Amino acid sequence: MSGNILGKRFVVVSFGESHGKCVGAVIDGCPAGLPFNEQDVQRHLDLRKPGTSEYYTPRLEPDRAEILSGVFNGYTTGAPIAIIVRNKDVDSGHYLEYYHRPRPGHADYVARAKYGGFNDWRGGGRFSGRVTISHVIAGSLAIKLLKHVLGIKVYAYTKSIGDIAVNEVTHKGLEERYSNPVRCPDPVIAKKMEEFLRGLIMRGDSIGGVVEAVAFNVPIGIGEPIFDGLEQDISKALFSIPGVKGVEFGAGFTSSRMRGSEFNDKPIIRGGAIKFESNNSGGIVGGVSNGMPIVVRVAFRPPSSIRIPQRTIDLETFEEVEVRVKGRHDPCIAPRAVPIVESTLAIVLADHAIRYGLIPPVLGKEHGKP
Repeated sequence: MSGNILGKRFVVVSFGESHGKCVGAVIDGCPAGLPFNEQDVQRHLDLRKPGTSEYYTPRLEPDRAEILSGVFNGYTTGAPIAIIVRNKDVDSGHYLEYYHRPRPGHADYVARAKYGGFNDWRGGGRFSGRVTISHVIAGSLAIKLLKHVLGIKVYAYTKSIGDIAVNEVTHKGLEERYSNPVRCPDPVIAKKMEEFLRGLIMRGDSIGGVVEAVAFNVPIGIGEPIFDGLEQDISKALFSIPGVKGVEFGAGFTSSRMRGSEFNDKPIIRGGAIKFESNNSGGIVGGVSNGMPIVVRVAFRPPSSIRIPQRTIDLETFEEVEVRVKGRHDPCIAPRAVPIVESTLAIVLADHAIRYGLIPPVLGKEHGKP
């Protein structure tokens, strides 16, 4: 079965390559009656597009969304929604070298081996970070659906770049996370991150980082154990983002050093409702949401494309050679991945909310439709 399909009720089909004609997504299962237009998509695409900061690849793509089907008179129709973004600023010239001399850390060699050399290798092809446009396209729909029907809000932000990290985050900080180019909710830490990245760019190197995402107002009961539990599906979806090497929820790996008396989230009564005294589980227990905010962190490896010369193999001569990676690349994945992580988390939550019966197939007046 194809690996380009995500979800069971809110289904996303991703397509396109980095230097092909376009990148896009088909979303099937979105209810009819959701107010939606190209501006809704564009707001999110503008947050991930290249060339908007000195810390992002300077590839100058307008990334204009085109809705081809599934929306009529400003509302979703219940039919499959097809949305594309055309590739404009394409420079494929130097990628032929990497077809013969695969770049360390990239999928150049495994892609060639898996597809017998028939894969589109330009710009990394299907393995490029550009394919995350599909995530953001579908995520823009999921984010609006979750907020419109259930009041669920999804935020992501850059938690760390290298050893520079944010510890405390306020709600105001989350709302203002896009006010700086590194997407950090703490302006003091953001300046330190920017200074560090500038030095890294001068040296031609790259660095890893962590993006944290939080979803508020998620109802109790979302998730389908055992194999389709909420943690399981969120993890799988997040690992579809190029560069992800780790996912953890709540206390995550720190919980391996905690005692049960420290880790357990004790139920309490607040305002006549059952809450939890802590959120070490990250809002999910047994693969099912428990009503607390869902907290997930995503670890990104350093971008593989660096200006420092590296060793590789010439697949034609079968000799070890040196390769210098040309092109336009990010020094750190995390900042530009923030809207992608938000979108991906929202896609899974929307799919599970529909599966659990919390979102109907047709949205009526109670959901704001005139």
